[in-house]
Amino acid sequence: METRTLIIGAGLTGLSTAARLRAAGLPVCLLERSAHVGGQIRTFRKDGFVFETGPNTGTIASPEVAELFELLGLQPEIASPAAANRLIWKGRSLHPLPRNLQEAIGTPLFSFRDKIRILGEPFRARGTEPDETVGAMTRRRLGCSFADYAVDPFLGGIYAGDPDRLVTRFALPKLYQLEQQYGSFIRGAISKARAPRSERDRKASRQVFSIEGGLGRLIDALTDYIGRENILTESSVQHIRQSDTHTYSLTYADASGEEHTLSCRHVVSTAAAHLVPSLIESLVTEDLSSLAQLQYAPMIEVAIGFRHIDASHLPAFGALIPSRENRRILGILFPSDCFRGRAPEGGTLYTIFMGGVRHAYLWDCTDEEIRTIALEELYDMLRIPASSVPDLLHISRHRHAIPQYYADTEQRLDTIRRLEHKHAGLHLGGNMSGGIGMAHRITQGAEIAKRIIVDVAGSASSVR
Repeated sequence: METRTLIIGAGLTGLSTAARLRAAGLPVCLLERSAHVGGQIRTFRKDGFVFETGPNTGTIASPEVAELFELLGLQPEIASPAAANRLIWKGRSLHPLPRNLQEAIGTPLFSFRDKIRILGEPFRARGTEPDETVGAMTRRRLGCSFADYAVDPFLGGIYAGDPDRLVTRFALPKLYQLEQQYGSFIRGAISKARAPRSERDRKASRQVFSIEGGLGRLIDALTDYIGRENILTESSVQHIRQSDTHTYSLTYADASGEEHTLSCRHVVSTAAAHLVPSLIESLVTEDLSSLAQLQYAPMIEVAIGFRHIDASHLPAFGALIPSRENRRILGILFPSDCFRGRAPEGGTLYTIFMGGVRHAYLWDCTDEEIRTIALEELYDMLRIPASSVPDLLHISRHRHAIPQYYADTEQRLDTIRRLEHKHAGLHLGGNMSGGIGMAHRITQGAEIAKRIIVDVAGSASSVR
């Protein structure tokens, strides 16, 4: 059997790549080792609650995200105004994260010294250390309290990571470029806001989105667009070989263990970094340790729903907990504050995130222990009466949830570039490079598809 492009992994990156290729009229085949499509994105419905067990939201952070929705004919559900509010735990209460300079001056989250110090941020010298961590950069430019009560919980919510190990130019490249290009976060943000934008650039609205009924609907739409017959689940790749410069053969085993071989011009891997070496070891001779050693943060997600509850909080996207506060969770999302239909009428849905780099030990806790910790933390932080009994409690776990972009990232990127250059038609994607958010995955999928489309067009021209 022959096909133009084989894609390993039917998560968001693989599906996005395949959808773009199908839009260009090119045949594809996706191989997914699990029984379901969508990777970590899964939506569940139970007793009137709609909850996610992976990512809860995305951001329309690039034109490619908006264009994917246009391609699918799917309307994103934009979060309510409450999503603009982010809460930070300090001491014994929650405080809104400042959204402007005036709020930053008035908040109890930051020290008086740092509030005064921020006025000098536009005049501080650029950093000269390319592998400076996010924590070090924040303390240098803004002060320790900004690092502790803004950046630390922010990175805890995104990466579940340690700001003193995450390297800025990899983990937050746009922030790094603000300083490198403009010499200042503040000056850079002002300049970027004033810069003219093309009609396509304006598609990147930065709005927080989900899909009515949950993100699983996005996966369903992608699957239907690509064609379910083009996605082979429970298919385990055995080996990949390059028979000549322009042809690869890939052997996989189906659910019954029977092996099949496919040939193609392009192979796209979107697998997690620790799986890639075994996928391509029969194809390459290079040292792949830089891929295998990428550290992932383990995550535990607990969805908790109440039909009726005696509790109140500022309507918000959620609450983040700085590591110096020494709580056992990373944060609490408030999905029913931001999106319709996530809880029965009058009810409330919370999603608690636990684990991460700092609390990896929680992975070994039993479900009953996780349940106890989640309820204790939720009840204490939101002042929920201990007598309240949840109507929904669902625990999900992800061993390799979020990659950590440390100082070894450059070596990993070099390995990827070298392999793709040496083996024309091999594309190594997935979250081991290019960012971890939904927008990053969609954008990377579009970029991979564009390279393949250009190559196919070039090959057709040379034949003619």
